[in-house]
Parts: sequence; structure tokens; C-alpha cells
Amino acid sequence: MLSVKLISLLSLKTSLLQRFQSTLVIAEHNNETLTPVTLNAITAAKRLGGEVSCLVAGTSCDKVAQELSKVQGVAKVLVAQHDVYKGFLAEELTPLVLATQKQFNYTHICAGASAFGKNLIPRVAAKLDVAPISDIIEIKSPDTFVRTIYAGNVICTVQCDEAVKVFSVRGTSFEAAPTSGGSASVEKVTPPPPVGLSEWIEQKLTKSDRPELTSAKVVVSGGRGLKSGENFKLLYDLADQLHAAVGASRAAVDAGFVPNDLQVGQTGKIVAPQCVIWSTANCTPLVSNCSYICSGPGNTCKDSTQWVRNVIENILC
Repeated sequence: MLSVKLISLLSLKTSLLQRFQSTLVIAEHNNETLTPVTLNAITAAKRLGGEVSCLVAGTSCDKVAQELSKVQGVAKVLVAQHDVYKGFLAEELTPLVLATQKQFNYTHICAGASAFGKNLIPRVAAKLDVAPISDIIEIKSPDTFVRTIYAGNVICTVQCDEAVKVFSVRGTSFEAAPTSGGSASVEKVTPPPPVGLSEWIEQKLTKSDRPELTSAKVVVSGGRGLKSGENFKLLYDLADQLHAAVGASRAAVDAGFVPNDLQVGQTGKIVAPQCVIWSTANCTPLVSNCSYICSGPGNTCKDSTQWVRNVIENILC
């Protein structure tokens, strides 16, 4: 009888918490299109219950705001436009987030666990004097979250008693919110005065026709066994045929075979493809979330170029 009453009280607490929740999702974009991880963050925010709003800050981001207004589950889109947001610097965005939270009294603030979110969320939390929760993979209740620690070897359930919960969302753990069917209102917000602590100079982007690594359904990845950067062309050719993204191990990146934006795993990008083709045995960072795995030679230092050629021959021929 006691356990039944305890469960009922916990359910009542969760229900009451959800009734008074309101979440601010900080949108990531390039002033033209929305970054996919924001849609995953919106899905996470919807699981908290209550109203979900999105904050869009940029130099000319009306197009992004209209795109967000059509996303299912979003009640309000707040738009702030100023030249100071040109480089999306955390030093300039943080005062805007704080002012918005104070104006609308949001109980939760979140963003995707991308480079953008990992730069902004800790600063917002520090200014609010609360502890941030990074890289969550599940939401159990409005104050209870699940995240991984120790390189993914331990799953940790965290209860947060802060007045404002600030967290980043691992995009691969949540489905993307539908991009049609929504009818959110769009409101302008006044940007606070510029801080001037840092200045955006320029940004150099790597352009590719392949899918984004963190959201790709198929990933072709290689390691030190490919022996050289030239041999990675085998993976590029295979990936182009499969419409897949290309990843690499830390060893391959450290060896200079490929640039570091291809690195996956604990010290790189977190991926969760449906299928992974890994040219060495060490595919641990990918295995837990994959439906289909094709792994190469057992020795990570062994030359794996012939194995890749065999895969290409069997898959494409």
C-alpha cells in the first residue's frame, strides 16, 4: 500500500511540474537555414511539458524564424537581429538569453550539444549561477535527466533542483521534430547593448555534398590502418556511392590523414547511424546505436586498404 501511495505522489509531482514548465530552445542556424540539431532539441523540450519557445538571434534571420514557426510543438518564436550576432559569439548571445529568460520566466533553457551549444550553454548557466547538465540523452521528468559519463561507459541519472534548468541535448538521442504542421507566433525582441568582450573576424567552413556526420544514417569510417590520407579516398568513393558521411578515428586525425572535423567518438563527434562501415575493429563509439555494423581487421594497426577494396567490390558490384 505504501509503495502504491509513493508512486501516486511521484506521478502527481511530475504532473504538477509539467503544468508550470516553459522551455526556451536556443536555435542554431546560419541566418539562412536551421541547423538540424535544433529540431532534436525541440523534441527534447516537448517532453518536459508546458510551452516551448525558440530564440533566433542573428543578423538577418527572418527566414529561419518563419521556418521555426512551422515546426510542430513550438508555441512562440522570438527573434533578435543585430550586427553583433554576426559570428554567434557566446559573449554577445548570453545577455540576450538572460534578458529573454527574465522577461518570460522560463524554467528550462536548452540547445543542441553541438560546438555552438557547448560554447553557449555553460556561459548562460554560469551567469544564472546554476549548474548546467551537458549532453543529455533522455528526460525522465522536468527535473530528472539522463546523460553518459566516463566515455559512455556509465549512464547517469541526474536530478536538478535549480530554479532554472540549463542543459544541452545530444541530437542523436532524440528524433527531429516535424518541420510542418506548426503555427507558432513570431515576436521581435530588443537586443541588449553589445558587450564587446570579443570580436568575430571570419569563419572558414568545409563544404561537402555528403550528409552531416552527426545526423547521417550511414557512416563510413576509417582509422590508422588505412596508412595514409591518400587511401582515405577509398572511403570517400564508397561514401559517395552510399550517400554516407565519412568519419575517422582519433589516431587517423592525429596522424594527419584527415582533418579533425571528421573525428568521431569520445573526443570527436557523437554519431548514431543506422549502419556503420568501419575499416578497423575499434568501432566502439558507434556500435551501441547502430542497427548494422561492418567492421574491418582485428588489429587497428594492420593495413586495411585491401579490406576496404573488398567491401567496395561486394557492396557496389
